[in-house]
Amino acid sequence: MKLAMIGFSVLTALLFAFLAVNTLVSDDAIGMYEMIRPAGRPMVMLMLALVAATLLTASLYLSDTKAAIEARPDGFFDIVSLVCSRLAMIAVAFIVLVMFYEVVSRYVFSKPTLWANELSLWIASLVFLLAGQYAMQQRSHIRIYVIYDIMPRWMQKTADVISVGLICTFTFALIWGGYNDALRRFLRMETFGTAWDPPIPGTVKPAILIIIVLVTIQAISNLIADWNKSPEHHSAADDIDEVEIENIRRTLEENK
Repeated sequence: MKLAMIGFSVLTALLFAFLAVNTLVSDDAIGMYEMIRPAGRPMVMLMLALVAATLLTASLYLSDTKAAIEARPDGFFDIVSLVCSRLAMIAVAFIVLVMFYEVVSRYVFSKPTLWANELSLWIASLVFLLAGQYAMQQRSHIRIYVIYDIMPRWMQKTADVISVGLICTFTFALIWGGYNDALRRFLRMETFGTAWDPPIPGTVKPAILIIIVLVTIQAISNLIADWNKSPEHHSAADDIDEVEIENIRRTLEENK
């Protein structure tokens, strides 16, 4: 997977460099306006395919690594959520690059772009959705344990079943009410109505429904994985990252 990631990354970088140089020497070059309109443009379709392959292989490769504060995958759906989380992490870095490009273009060369702000908004909306799935997998969403911790184990299991049942009910209601609208927006690839005119409504609305289903599956996976575990007791110390504290302490000692 590492070799595939490197290979697709190199090919994507080479094609991007070619397109960038072509914009300087050709009047019929492919720019950002054309990148979201691939119909009849094989080069754009190839670029989008390479970007997708690079993101997929990078996400799969990075999902094998585990940070010190991350919970180990123990559910049937955890690997999928970890892959999606790595995709969100890569997307955050991409947002930074896009905004950096915009700042340099605007304030150094006095040539602001029409697409940087909307592209950042587009990517950030997907990051926000995928972050919810990752939070569910890590059990790091907001949970109040004051009453939960004093319950006997059978009552904790009952509370967990009720919680997952409410999540499933919410998901069902959201899909029931939003499916037709999301389908209409997707089929006509509804755009944003700006100069660059990206299909943000046509892609984000279906993504909301898809990712909320993934969050629900992850919640069910958590319920099954935690069913036979021993009772846990929680405190404020659970939120302390000992590894990060040690890194800060080492940095301060080195700077003395």
